[in-house]
Amino acid sequence: MATVDKKLLYWTTFNHNQWELHVAATENGLCYVSLPNESFDKFEKWARKYAPDYKLQASNQYLQANIKELKRYLDGEELNFSILVDLRGTPFQQSVWKTLKEIPYGETCTYSQIADQIGKPKAVRAVGSAIGANPLPIVIPCHRVIGKNGTLTGYRGGLDMKKHLLKLETQTVPSPNAFV
Repeated sequence: MATVDKKLLYWTTFNHNQWELHVAATENGLCYVSLPNESFDKFEKWARKYAPDYKLQASNQYLQANIKELKRYLDGEELNFSILVDLRGTPFQQSVWKTLKEIPYGETCTYSQIADQIGKPKAVRAVGSAIGANPLPIVIPCHRVIGKNGTLTGYRGGLDMKKHLLKLETQTVPSPNAFV
C-alpha cells in the first residue's frame, strides 16, 4: 500500500526586540503567528487541530517574505500587510476575522461594532471569543478592538503588547494634513 505524503506546514521562530514569535504558513499563505507569551507547544496543538493533514517543517527560507513584512510592520515602516493568508477556523470566526482586517491602520473599533458589522448584534461575547482565537494576531489586527467605553480590554499577548501596537500605529499614521 502506497503511503500518502502529508502537505507541509512551514514554520520558523521570529525574534523582534524582546519578542519571540512562532510563524507558520502553508502553500496557500500565512496561517499562524503566535504572540510573545505563547509556547511552541501551543502552536503544535493549533497545528494538530487546524492542519491535521500537514507535517511540520522548519524553514526560515520559506517564511522570509512573511518575516520581512512582519518586521517592517513592527518597526513602524509598513502600514498594511500584503501577505497571503490561509485562515483556518469556523465560518463565524472567519467572518469576524475578515471584519477585523477592514479596521484601518491607526484606528480602533468596539466588539459591539464588529458584531453589528457581521449582522449579529447580540453576539458580542461570541465575537470576543472569535477574536481571542485569531490565529494571525498583528496581521489580522485584533489589537484594534477595544471596549465599548473606550478602554483597552483583554488581549492574548497582554495589554502591554496591545498598548505597544496601538501606540506604534498612532505614531506612524500619516497625518491627514501631510499632503496639504
